[in-house]
Amino acid sequence: MNKKDSQVLIIIICVFLVAATCFFFRHKQPVKADSGYRPVMGTFAHIIAIAPNWRTANKSLEEAFEQLHNIEMLMSYHRDDSELANINRNAYKGPVKVSSQTFEVIQKAIEFSNLSDGAFDVTIGPLMDLWHSAAETNSVPTDAKLAEVCAKVGYEKVILDANEMSIQFAVEGMKLDLGGIAKGYAIDKAVEAMTNCGSTGGMVDVGGNIRCFGRPPKGKTHWLIGLQDPNENFGFRISDFGFPAEAGEPLLVLKFTDAAVATSGHYRRFALIQGKRYSHIIDTKTGSRSDKLASVTIIAKDAITADALSTAVIVLGAEKGLALIEKLPQTEAILITAQPEYKLIRTSSAEKYIE
Repeated sequence: MNKKDSQVLIIIICVFLVAATCFFFRHKQPVKADSGYRPVMGTFAHIIAIAPNWRTANKSLEEAFEQLHNIEMLMSYHRDDSELANINRNAYKGPVKVSSQTFEVIQKAIEFSNLSDGAFDVTIGPLMDLWHSAAETNSVPTDAKLAEVCAKVGYEKVILDANEMSIQFAVEGMKLDLGGIAKGYAIDKAVEAMTNCGSTGGMVDVGGNIRCFGRPPKGKTHWLIGLQDPNENFGFRISDFGFPAEAGEPLLVLKFTDAAVATSGHYRRFALIQGKRYSHIIDTKTGSRSDKLASVTIIAKDAITADALSTAVIVLGAEKGLALIEKLPQTEAILITAQPEYKLIRTSSAEKYIE
């Protein structure tokens, strides 16, 4: 082989190596699997997994949904066969043994109740039932009826036994409703399942309670979540993955790397009684609907914290709610006052999450 042929061969080999290297790295780029919207926990869930390959990404999605469905089976207020329903039927008669997951959620709920001085309270079940009946009959409960039902409410009346993993009620007629915390817990468990599967990033959204972790979609430096203007009638969030068909313009766009966000507000869920809108969030101290704030968004390190505190702050109101959140590490709040002003208030370090 002469010198010229050798040079040609070297050039060909170099071109081949460059092409092979490009091919290898192109196919080693992370993939993004999107579940779309699926019904679960009385709402819709949307999960995205960023992973080294499609097998890992798709497995992450299915493992995450399995967690959501399992927790729904355990903690649904509306399923007669749930573990929560069994507690509500029998915990006054004596201690009811429960799974570790249900016990953990109720234990965390009591912690948040203590932290918020009862603004968050999972013993709200009897009041939820009362107001549901009020909406059906189009009649506001009397003060006497509210007082009667409030006597069956109070987190301090729940008896926990960590050794026996059991729950007991001190008062007859009590009921737990985990609707203000179970979604957050389920999201955290879904994220844990995804990371165990090998996902390097992802988002779990259950009814607008959202947690993002790790690597965002390609071309993005953060996960982006839209915060709805409560004065708008449509939509409530956006993200890197596009707008829902009905979504309007967001009030703010929030940016995250590893964080959770939850929003509570009476502008999306409410009861209409005798032509008046009543918030779905109830102050257990009075039994009345809480309408001090139109919207509360909590940003926290995990979804269970964001979920529970969003309810607590909307009951506490702006002054007490902000004071509580300012004391907590890695936790911020964005509040919107009730109509007609819809004034936006936020904690001192919330700005770093705003795009």
